[in-house]
Amino acid sequence: MSKKASGINAAKKLQARRSESRKHYKWYAKKVLGLKEKSDPLEGASQARAIVLEKVQREAKQPNSGLRKCARVQLIKNGKQITVFLPGDGATKLVDEHDEVLVECIGGKMGRAKGDIPGIRWQAIKVNDQSINALRRGKIEKARK
Repeated sequence: MSKKASGINAAKKLQARRSESRKHYKWYAKKVLGLKEKSDPLEGASQARAIVLEKVQREAKQPNSGLRKCARVQLIKNGKQITVFLPGDGATKLVDEHDEVLVECIGGKMGRAKGDIPGIRWQAIKVNDQSINALRRGKIEKARK
């Protein structure tokens, strides 16, 4: 390993060394190069609206078993298709094809899939501008669109 520069005129060399070292730090590189925005279908936004294409079921990862209720949706802003999780018991009955849903990140560790649902990083929180949670609890009824 090379010794750090020291002396009267070392500042420029130390600055260059520091900026080079920062690029090797994963989180800094991700932020500066904008890798999240490039790869993220929501393009850096926290939420996005989408149209439901079909309802699907995903198998849970080992050691759990069961079918997790999900939906294949197409984002309105850019036309990309993603699979979103429908949270809660009976949420799949509230969402129909061609409904408009609001999608947000599930928030697993480091932006990856959460829990035992493989490859699914997003969840639906609203359907036709009504909270899925409130619909499930019976607080409101689903509006016709």
